[in-house]
Amino acid sequence: MKTEQRLTQIFVELADTLVDEFDALDFLHTLTERSVELLHVDAAGVILSDQHGRLHVVASTSSRAQDLELFELQSEEGPCLDCFNTARVVANVDASAARERWPSFSAAFNQAGYRSAHAVPLRLRNQVIGAMNLFCTDRMTLDDDDLALAQALADVATIGLLQERAVHESDLLAEQLQSALNSRILIEQAKGVLHGRTSVSVDDAFRVLREHSRRHQTPLRDVSAQVIAGTITPEELFHV
Repeated sequence: MKTEQRLTQIFVELADTLVDEFDALDFLHTLTERSVELLHVDAAGVILSDQHGRLHVVASTSSRAQDLELFELQSEEGPCLDCFNTARVVANVDASAARERWPSFSAAFNQAGYRSAHAVPLRLRNQVIGAMNLFCTDRMTLDDDDLALAQALADVATIGLLQERAVHESDLLAEQLQSALNSRILIEQAKGVLHGRTSVSVDDAFRVLREHSRRHQTPLRDVSAQVIAGTITPEELFHV
């Protein structure tokens, strides 16, 4: 498939939020996966603000990126936080620059094996609801076209969240984001259950949960709850 065709396909995919059983968490994971694909970075993750203004990690393409983003929030420094607080893109920060800007985050950043970081805000006009991190294992420079594409992906995702079910009221957005955060807790628990019972990696556990969710058209939250309760066994998940 040509690059232009794939790009169009992805933007249509991210814009298609007016569907029954819209799953905000799955939608944001799709955003991170497509960003890695189009921008040729190694990992991506999204943080969102809840109705109380607290930030949470809600989607990541790998457990390594997720752990780093959690540390970023705990240490209260890093590219995503700067991006969220200023509503501006943070781009092309290498290990040396990271050490100067975010001493605590920099140590975890290097330990995770990343060498450059970028972040774009999830925003609509003056409303910022989160930010997306982009991590690279090599020192990689994103040019103006790359950053414009990253911001466009973040923008269309933000618009999609805000217009879901064609309603723009802030209380509905807060409810939707809180639901995604609650779902993430269940999913993390289900990943832990699968990891403990089968010894698969947490990344593979999430992949299997998501595939089952899509195959059976069941919300990821519900699949996770059933795994935790034992009504869906690991054998059912791994043997299609």
